[in-house]
Amino acid sequence: MSAPTITPSPSSAPETNGIEHKPYVPDAVKMPEFTWSAVIVGALLGIVFGASSLYLVLRVGLTVSASIPVAVLSITLFRVFSRVFGFRPATILENNITQTAGSAGESIAFGVGVTMPALMLLGFDMDLTRVMVVSILGGLLGILMMIPLRRAFIVNMHGKAGEPGTLLYPEGTACAEVLISGEQGGTSARTVFMGFGIAFVHKFITVGMTLLRETMIIPLGFFNRVAAIATDMAPELLGVGYVIGLRIAAVMMAGAVIGNLVIVPAIATFGDAVPNPIAPATKPISQLGLPEIQKHYLRFIGAGCVTAAGIISMFRTMPLILRSFRSSLGSLRGVKTGGKKRTEDDISMKSVLFGSFGLLVLLALFLLRELNQAGESGALSKAVLGAFLVLLFGFLFVTVSSRLTGEIGSSSNPISGMTVATLALTCLIFLSFGMTSPAESVVALSIGAVVCIAASNGGTTSQDLKTGFLVGGTPRLQQYAIIIGALTSALVIGVTLLVFNQAGTVYSQKDLPQITLSPEQYAALTETAQFEGKDYRVWRPARGAFPEVEPGKYYIGDDRRPAVLEDPAITGRLKQRDDGSDVKMKFPAPKTEVIGIIINGVLKQQLNWGLVLVGAMLAVGIELCGISSLAFAVGVYIPMQYTAPIFLGGFLRYMVDRYVTRPTAGTSADEARAIVESETGPGVLLSSGYIAGGTLAGVLIAFLELPFFKRAKDFVDFSRPGETPDAEPLPWVASDSVPWIVFGLLMVFLLLVGTGKMLRAKSGISGEGPSSENDLNR
Repeated sequence: MSAPTITPSPSSAPETNGIEHKPYVPDAVKMPEFTWSAVIVGALLGIVFGASSLYLVLRVGLTVSASIPVAVLSITLFRVFSRVFGFRPATILENNITQTAGSAGESIAFGVGVTMPALMLLGFDMDLTRVMVVSILGGLLGILMMIPLRRAFIVNMHGKAGEPGTLLYPEGTACAEVLISGEQGGTSARTVFMGFGIAFVHKFITVGMTLLRETMIIPLGFFNRVAAIATDMAPELLGVGYVIGLRIAAVMMAGAVIGNLVIVPAIATFGDAVPNPIAPATKPISQLGLPEIQKHYLRFIGAGCVTAAGIISMFRTMPLILRSFRSSLGSLRGVKTGGKKRTEDDISMKSVLFGSFGLLVLLALFLLRELNQAGESGALSKAVLGAFLVLLFGFLFVTVSSRLTGEIGSSSNPISGMTVATLALTCLIFLSFGMTSPAESVVALSIGAVVCIAASNGGTTSQDLKTGFLVGGTPRLQQYAIIIGALTSALVIGVTLLVFNQAGTVYSQKDLPQITLSPEQYAALTETAQFEGKDYRVWRPARGAFPEVEPGKYYIGDDRRPAVLEDPAITGRLKQRDDGSDVKMKFPAPKTEVIGIIINGVLKQQLNWGLVLVGAMLAVGIELCGISSLAFAVGVYIPMQYTAPIFLGGFLRYMVDRYVTRPTAGTSADEARAIVESETGPGVLLSSGYIAGGTLAGVLIAFLELPFFKRAKDFVDFSRPGETPDAEPLPWVASDSVPWIVFGLLMVFLLLVGTGKMLRAKSGISGEGPSSENDLNR
């Protein structure tokens, strides 16, 4: 069955910001839209990109929008199915449903990856049930709270680029261009698939098979004994840098340079002359190498910098937030709900209100259960307070996130700052009520996590609804699609998070603290664990409570002394096992450390404020230079080896943008077209493939690290050739030049594709696009 002929229908256009909007598919046209094939493919792609985004946020604290790659893959997959199996070709509205359902995974992964690992910093294990409940409640609340805002933000504020009172939604507009181009026969999916295959193979050969060195370090001994430049040969980080562009990548690199080539050498220079240990380290600085100085000092400075940067970003955008919230409420008063036209059909307000109320009740019951299990008094009132704070902060920041996504795009949306503000205010409210117990700390974290996921998913929902508005989708069906996508992603993301953590967890019996607990302290330990057939009691020393003991999870033997350290993959510190083998999966999770600092600092008042305030002053100094400090702060916190490939990707983007001729700015059409081309150019599509391929290879490697897959891992891992554990590595594994050459080829290929020298499509996304009567920015 062929798709209906599309003829624009001016009479079907809703009233917008003084502009008669004509969607690509007019209201009167009926075609397949919400089909099970479209929803299932979208949900599966959402799970895949959710795992990919979770890998990125745990590694570098960043994610990139998944809407455009999902749209490109949807168009291609349905075309392949149609040609191979003789199925009916998918309509543009089915592809829109697929990208809508698939986009939810990335936003939920960001919120989960930022907040949930902080449980370990609070002295708890990550529980699958808690992660799933928080993911589902946050994801669904974000969608439901956005639905009443659709007409205010998407319809009433539609207009030309640069006009006052309009919201362009850059990624949503670009995604609509992709769908329309696909409908007219153009596609650049082979670019995405090519990038995916190259990055997947490179990552698996490098990390999974250990046939190439992943991290390259260039010591700068002439400068300082601990000064060094480091970079990972990571195609996914190269792709991230290309997508975010040179400015943000350069600011991140500036943070890495200040942290690793200024602060760390300064600590070594002045500290080497001090014979005694300087807290929080337990050994003199002269005995510490680069990793130890980073762990004991730079980590706290960087965390303080990230915390301050998040708070500052909220204050900087506060006038916009207040204006947005005020105008949103004003717009809602003038919005007519309901409507029988297909393109104006939303989920009913009754369903939104009852659904939101039901989710808040479920949240209160979940918090009540948590507090009752901990034996907290007044559990019911505390649970109701938590649900009320989620309602208050959730609606505020979903509104703000949806508005900011329309103005600056989802990639620049300061969700981290909103999360920091939510947690800080929640902790201050809890502190005023004397709610400072460990269980109440977890409640505060749960509130922040739900709000973070809701704000992230609210922005994604608004972006998807903008795409549907431009192509002529049915809002109610899109809302159903993203609800299904959010549910499926939320059900799987917790398992993925636990797999990542287990893959790099190290059980060490070396270099344990030389301390003996008192009989009373030992008797107070009620949690037990088993290691190598022997039972132990679990001890989680609070930060600062035992100066000679680093925080962590210790197994205590019958002699009341630490016998085993369980070091997690996320925020863990051990990169080698006791047998000398390297740990492949370690995630610094920069945003997670900030969450722990806020909760521990406010509620438990246990923090090395000296180092944290040094980092905070760094953020203030950068802000005084007129530069947003959040990207800089992330660069200070995460290891330079992660920042360097991001900077290289941003530099390649700069070179491509300088080479490619763009329309002359000045008219709204030119500005909008420049945005679309910037978001859908061949270099961005190849980078999306790099990101997906590298991160999903990382997901596979994480699964191979689990004990269940030990045989498969041993079969593909060449890190120890032969039967002798101390055998010499293969020649190219130890080589310095081979990894550089291979990674250099990836960079050259990205540069050639970005400039159109390779993989140029005959009729691609950046081709003629829609006809003038269906132009996206009327």
